[in-house]
Amino acid sequence: MTRALSKRLWAGLLLAAIAALSLAPAAAAQDLAAFEKTTTVKVLENGWTFIIVERPVAPVFSFATYANVGSAQELPGITGLAHMFEHVAFKGTPKLGTSDYEAEKAAIADMEASYNAYLETRLAIGADPEEVDRLWQQFKAKEEIANSYSLSEAFGEILNREGATGLNAFTNTDFTGYFYSLPANKFELFAYLESTRFLSPVFREFYKERDVVQEERRLRTESNPIGRLIEQFVAAAFVAHPYKNPVVGHMSDLESFTLTDGEEFFRTWYVPANLVTAIVGDVDAEAVLPVIERYFGRVPEGPKPPALRTVEPPQIGEKTIVIQDPSQPVYVEGYHKPAQTHPDQPVWDVIDDVLSNGRTSRLYRSLVRDKKIAAQAGSFSSFPGSKYPTLWIAFAIPSPGIANEEVRDAIRAEIERLKNTDLATEELARAKTRAKAGLLRSLRNNFGLANNLAQWQTLFGDWRELFRYIDRIEAVTAADVRRVAGDTLVGSNRTVGMIVTESTETGQDGEAAADEASAASR
Repeated sequence: MTRALSKRLWAGLLLAAIAALSLAPAAAAQDLAAFEKTTTVKVLENGWTFIIVERPVAPVFSFATYANVGSAQELPGITGLAHMFEHVAFKGTPKLGTSDYEAEKAAIADMEASYNAYLETRLAIGADPEEVDRLWQQFKAKEEIANSYSLSEAFGEILNREGATGLNAFTNTDFTGYFYSLPANKFELFAYLESTRFLSPVFREFYKERDVVQEERRLRTESNPIGRLIEQFVAAAFVAHPYKNPVVGHMSDLESFTLTDGEEFFRTWYVPANLVTAIVGDVDAEAVLPVIERYFGRVPEGPKPPALRTVEPPQIGEKTIVIQDPSQPVYVEGYHKPAQTHPDQPVWDVIDDVLSNGRTSRLYRSLVRDKKIAAQAGSFSSFPGSKYPTLWIAFAIPSPGIANEEVRDAIRAEIERLKNTDLATEELARAKTRAKAGLLRSLRNNFGLANNLAQWQTLFGDWRELFRYIDRIEAVTAADVRRVAGDTLVGSNRTVGMIVTESTETGQDGEAAADEASAASR
């Protein structure tokens, strides 16, 4: 990318890069007592939790399934595997997606044995390049045979044919989610397909799909200045916790983890006790529960996965990452904060609203409107994740000719205001009102509600916290804002990341600017 890239596009790229790495807090607000009357919760004998909301407004329903696993559950050597299984989950089952499953099964096993022989030889000290190449060619031949049986688009094709919309999935640091909507009279089809792809997934076209993920990484990270910055920024901020690893995975792992690794990951994390499904729409709980039990109850019970042991130690000094690139400058700074489940999370949401929500927000007024030193500025309170202690970040896209140091100083001036001066009564009230409105908007459609219910049930262990959150927002005081900001937004707890524009001719200007920026931020 070049300096000619528009300011609007740069702002969009930063927001997209951050959104790709983080899960924005979802919430909703309505009368809990009224909502409980239309909501049924059922935990199957195998441990799979279902939340059913009857909303007969139109003859359709939406669902969201959350697997309580993301990149934070990955170990060195298999980074990117949570995201990889998301791709595999669309490849079908023994009965769907193959022209001859028995032959395909044998061919996949033969291919995997060949790949493991190649990998063992490639990773050996003093490996013979000719032998490595021979085994690689042997593997590719067996892969072609295995893939020849694949009808890998069959899963999506049957759903599209039956009227499904919004068929998609996501993986982030904390969760993996699957969702779509269907006509109400296709509920049994949904139950059969969704239960079967977790009962007996087939890891067909595994290495072909791994190549696709590698290309995603090249596009979103390695070829994108902001993607590179965000990855380095997060890696600097976390020294121990697996939040430091990219969701897409490190390239060396994407070139090495195996189908066997994928199957082991699936067996560990995709057990019913680690899954929550929320269903919202024109469904009758009494009628659909037997269907749910018939199909989803087939999935074998498994041991609940182990809790994450690693805890990020307190940061004891500021860190700075400077990337020189022939692109527009970008500035980000982050501070360690508690997880979204912490009682102070509503305070952080108020802080974000005051600093970032719209053209009346403090960062917009100061940096964009008044000083005209930034094209965009904002903050996020749960980045890159929400389940574990994470980061609050502030960012700015400097206007042309403006250095990172100038936007840095303006951001920190606003932070100091939060720490030292109470929010005005009107400003705090507006923040709470906007927060409530935003929560209500998330309930307007079946999918939004299903996604929120599944997320909050997974995160808090009780979907009702989604509705109680409004009381937690209402209880935030100006003193809370000063306390939280004062305790957390301090230099020793800060990580800084910036892109410094490098001269495309000699690179010398960029090096000098990088040195200056690094010294200034210290």
